[in-house]
Amino acid sequence: MGPVAGAPVTAGGAAAEVELSPPAAELSAWTEIRDWVTLLKPRVMLLVVFTGVVGLLVAPGHLNPFLAAASVLCIAMGAGAAGAINMWYDRDIDAVMRRTAGRPVPAGRISAEAALAFGVVLAIVSVLVMLLAANPVAAAELAASIAFYVFVYTIWLKRRTPQNIVIGGAAGAFPPLIGWAAVTGSVGALPALLCAIVFFWTPPHFWALSLFARSDYQRAGVPMLPVVAGLRTTRRHIFLYSALLVPLSLLPWALGLVGAVYGAAALLLGLGFIWHALRVLRDQQNETGASLTRDAPAKALFRFSISYLFLLFTAVAVDRFFG
Repeated sequence: MGPVAGAPVTAGGAAAEVELSPPAAELSAWTEIRDWVTLLKPRVMLLVVFTGVVGLLVAPGHLNPFLAAASVLCIAMGAGAAGAINMWYDRDIDAVMRRTAGRPVPAGRISAEAALAFGVVLAIVSVLVMLLAANPVAAAELAASIAFYVFVYTIWLKRRTPQNIVIGGAAGAFPPLIGWAAVTGSVGALPALLCAIVFFWTPPHFWALSLFARSDYQRAGVPMLPVVAGLRTTRRHIFLYSALLVPLSLLPWALGLVGAVYGAAALLLGLGFIWHALRVLRDQQNETGASLTRDAPAKALFRFSISYLFLLFTAVAVDRFFG
């Protein structure tokens, strides 16, 4: 490596050692920390942790607050571990997609080996701590969710079938079961239905994303539904799953597992979801594969779907405590 530009040079001609100024050193350290946090996919983790917390809060029984906090941390660590391993495995396709090219591994800021080691260690620690803080059932469900996301979705399905999101969505549906099991050591009807809601929510959520990120997936060779089956078919599938999601979301109320507060929220949110899905179905933009506009119905549905899941699970907790 040659002399650093602008560095003082010794009599022997070698560049003198240059130390970063404190502000620059702090900025570098913060950037590195941010990259390691990015490996955990914090936005995805937030949603996963929230649904897990709701499962824990509405479960019958009592869990020591310290152990409850440890259980929630384990859910976060498990989700982060799966995200880090996903980034290690998908580094080749992430590098050619505009949406993901800046991630730490394809950008070269964190090595693939370090990302894999980070994910594996977090996964092992999260399951072991869950076993100690909660019980074997919760630990087994956490291990299953990590394994499903890594081996079934990331390694097996994602690059092979347009049903990758449909089947792979099961990985993100585990948290309500895990939170419930952390308290009860068992599986109940309510968390099972919450799990099913997340499972049916996942396809329209990610297919909406894939509509306006179609060129990225096509460039990377990922067989997402719009790439393989076309835009019209994808829109129909989005509407179909949305139409199935709404009555499913009302089942906890219909079966008497939650009260009218949740039922009203589920109905209103469901009507909103159907309205957005109908706008996507009727949308005639982008039939030739051109980029979608910023206010396209697909983007609106994608944004709404995130709020939908947060508000629906909030309604579960509010209903249980105040309904």
